[in-house]
Amino acid sequence: MGRTSRKKRSTLANRAIIASAALILGGGGLAAVNVYASAGEGPPGSSHRSGQPVRQASTIDCPEVVDEIPEVPDPARAEVDRELAAMDTQITDAYREFADSRDRMARDPQLAQNAVLGPLKARRTASIDRIATAIGRSAERPQGLGSLAPCSLRADDGTDGPTDRPTDEPTGPPTDRPTDDPTAPPTDESTDGASGGNGPEDSDFVDIRSVRPNADRPVRLRGASRGTFTTECGRNRNGKFNPDNVIAAPGVANGAHHMHDYVGNQATDAFSGDEDLAAGDTTCRNQGDRSTYYWPVLRLRNGTAENDAEADGGGRDQNVGEIRTPSQVTLRFVGSPTGKVTAMPRFLRIITGDAKAFTNGDANANASWSCTGFEDRQLKDKYPICPEDSQVVRSFAFQSCWDGQNTDSANHRTHVAFARDDGRCPRGFRAIPQLVQRIVYDVPPGPGFAVDSFPEQLHKPVTDHGDFINVFDAGLMRKVVSCVNESRRCR
Repeated sequence: MGRTSRKKRSTLANRAIIASAALILGGGGLAAVNVYASAGEGPPGSSHRSGQPVRQASTIDCPEVVDEIPEVPDPARAEVDRELAAMDTQITDAYREFADSRDRMARDPQLAQNAVLGPLKARRTASIDRIATAIGRSAERPQGLGSLAPCSLRADDGTDGPTDRPTDEPTGPPTDRPTDDPTAPPTDESTDGASGGNGPEDSDFVDIRSVRPNADRPVRLRGASRGTFTTECGRNRNGKFNPDNVIAAPGVANGAHHMHDYVGNQATDAFSGDEDLAAGDTTCRNQGDRSTYYWPVLRLRNGTAENDAEADGGGRDQNVGEIRTPSQVTLRFVGSPTGKVTAMPRFLRIITGDAKAFTNGDANANASWSCTGFEDRQLKDKYPICPEDSQVVRSFAFQSCWDGQNTDSANHRTHVAFARDDGRCPRGFRAIPQLVQRIVYDVPPGPGFAVDSFPEQLHKPVTDHGDFINVFDAGLMRKVVSCVNESRRCR
């Protein structure tokens, strides 16, 4: 398990932060709570020189500590995971304080420092120290993590979200934001009802008909594994939900601060170990697949209160509205465009996408949004407005390369990787069957829905993500590999 590489922000994400953050907490204090594009501009609600209004601060932006810690020894892993989950809760609590007093903080910059950013920095400093101490009991104590404690306030200035993947980041679904098609109908961004408390905004939606076809797939080379294996696990009609995340926050209730849909293994919650999952019931038709598949629920922001309106992961974490059951869920395992695949190990854990991509940047973002009938047009940082008789589609193409040793890693990412642009795995990784999820929803046309998110992520579409724990039995996994490698279509 290697050292985690530093996560990079995209150019667009940096530009948005630089343009909007007159409000960064550095070593000293808060520069200003009103966020302006340049010095000398008018008060909140006024327009700057280009005539465009400038937004006030709308959320809290904190450095992602998990991406900066070195390899975590096994004896320290549980304590480190608990502290990382505690830091998510600290941000959630601080965001609630900020949201409740946003207007007052706009008038009194020191209030944000005293009531939100200062106390948050103190709590984060204590958690970071406990993380360093836990690691230091079994390995060299990491240095310099304290610099990650300060957070800032930032604006959602309406610019495009993260869209570019770093040059050394292997390929997932296409990441360039599509260009408007002048022949398509205009985008309706004036519809009321998208915002619900802390987002999303109407500007987070785009008419799919205004998007040019942009889906692209790597060319399959000679010797590619062209088969597929489809596992049928239902669409959560039985309503298994919880706000846990057994991969990123094991042993922590409400570790996600948003509600998840589950299909497959029915024993999955924050406290499930491998033995629990192996013995759990499954909704999958083939009982040899007891894998866990989960993702944030999608809600209609229609004013209808769900039964979790007063619960963790629901209303308490500013996720509001009616949870929508998918109309269709497809789970397929596909091959490599450059060669054969090998079996993935039992209990392999994979997270795809980044639940904090709005503030983290796009290094790990992997959202794909579209509409039925228009799936050659994929959106990364916008929700689609689908025409009548078309349904919303979320798709996730998971990492398809494995390091050959670990079923998890300290940051829950570096043990797996995407293939490179040429379809080959990075050096030291081997190709495994790639999970491709397609989740379809029947929702009313217009900007009236959103996925659950951490509160400070403002329900942005770029934060969409999926999670998978492989609990195939050995015989069924052999069948998956043989079907994929022999170019057969199996179920």
